[in-house]
Amino acid sequence: MLIGIVGAPNKGKSTIFSALTLIDVAIADYPFTTIKPNIGITYATNECVENELHTKCRARNSLCVNGTRMIPVNIVDVAGLVEGAHEGKGMGNQFLNDLVAADALILVVDASGKTDSLGNKKDGSNPVDDVKMVKREIVEWLSGIVKRHMNTISKRNDGVDALYEILTSFKVTKDDIKKAAESASLITNKPNWPDSEIEKFSKELLKITKPLLIAANKSDVAGSKENVALLKKEFGDDKVVACSGAMELALRKAAKIGVIEYVPGSREFKWLHENESDERKQALKHMRDFLKDNGTNIQELINKIAFGILGNIVVYPVEDENKYTDHFGNVLHDAVMVKKGSTALDLANAIHTDLGKSMLYGIDAKTKMRIAKEYVLKDKDVIKIVSSAKPK
Repeated sequence: MLIGIVGAPNKGKSTIFSALTLIDVAIADYPFTTIKPNIGITYATNECVENELHTKCRARNSLCVNGTRMIPVNIVDVAGLVEGAHEGKGMGNQFLNDLVAADALILVVDASGKTDSLGNKKDGSNPVDDVKMVKREIVEWLSGIVKRHMNTISKRNDGVDALYEILTSFKVTKDDIKKAAESASLITNKPNWPDSEIEKFSKELLKITKPLLIAANKSDVAGSKENVALLKKEFGDDKVVACSGAMELALRKAAKIGVIEYVPGSREFKWLHENESDERKQALKHMRDFLKDNGTNIQELINKIAFGILGNIVVYPVEDENKYTDHFGNVLHDAVMVKKGSTALDLANAIHTDLGKSMLYGIDAKTKMRIAKEYVLKDKDVIKIVSSAKPK
C-alpha cells in the first residue's frame, strides 16, 4: 500500500510526513520546501488479537506496542501543487508523476486560513479553494494523458483494453476502467470521447483508484474551527479530518527521546520525567490538554484510509493453531492487511502464490474448526493454512 501526501505549497505536508515517519525532512514556512519526493514508512494501527487470546505476541512483520498492532504502510510526500501544475507550472509535472503508484491520497490544507494557494502568508484564505484547485489539477493531469492518446484509442474495438495499455502504470485494472466509463455513461467500443467526456471519465477513475481524504491541518491554531466546518459542509464529514501535524511531530519526538510514553493515535501520554524545564512542562501540559479534548488525529488519517476508504481488515496467519505460532515459535508473528471480502485462499496467495496453489483448507485457530478455501475472512481472524506441499 502506498499513500501519497498532496496539497498546495506550505500547508504542512512535510510536517505531517515527518510526524508519521520520524524522518527528518526540510520544514519551513515558505513555498516549495519539498523539491524531491520524501518516501518513508508509517503504520496503520489496530488492536492486536493478543488481548483477545490472552497471550503475548512476538511480532515479526510489524510492531506491537501495549496491545496496539502497528502495520507498515508506505507513504510519499511530494512537491507542492499550484494552479496550472498539469501544464508544468511550479513543480507540476514532477509532482503529478510522483502520484502514479499511490493507492490513496491525503490532501493537506491549512485549516487556520493563514496561507494562500501559492503558500505565501495571508490571513483569511479559504482552504476549500485549495481542495478544489488540487482536485482540478489532478483531473486535468489524467485527462491530458488520455487526450494525447484518444486518436489511437478511438480506433480500437475494445476501448477498455486500449485505455488499460496507456494507464497500466497508474495502478488501475481493466475492471476499474470499465466501472469508471459506466459511471460516466460512456461507450467503450471505439470510444471517440470529446474533452468534456474525457474529463468525466478521469474524475470517475480517480475516485476509484486514487480516493482522497482531506487533512485539515493546523487545527490547533485559533480560527481553524470555522474553516474545518466549511470543509466538512463542502466535502462531507467523512472526507475531512481536523489534525495537527506539528503537535503530533512534537509528541513523537518527545517519545523517541524518552520524555513521554506515547502510542500514536492515543488521546493521552505518560509523563516519564518530572524534572523537566518549565518551558517543556508548559508545552507538554498544553499538548496533554489538547489531546484530551481533540487529539492530533494524524494517526487517524492513516487508519481511516487503510481500514475505511480502502476497506482493509487485519488477519493473523499461523502454523500452529494451538499455540498461535510460526515454525520458529513466534506467537502471532505476522499481521496481514487484506481487503474486506477476502477469502482464506486469498490469504494463502498473499503469503505465497505456491501456498495458494497447494492449499487444501484452513483452520480457524480461535475455534479450531476447519474452514473452506471460500471462507470469508473477518477482522482479527487467526488462520492456519493447510496445504499439500511437503514442509521444507
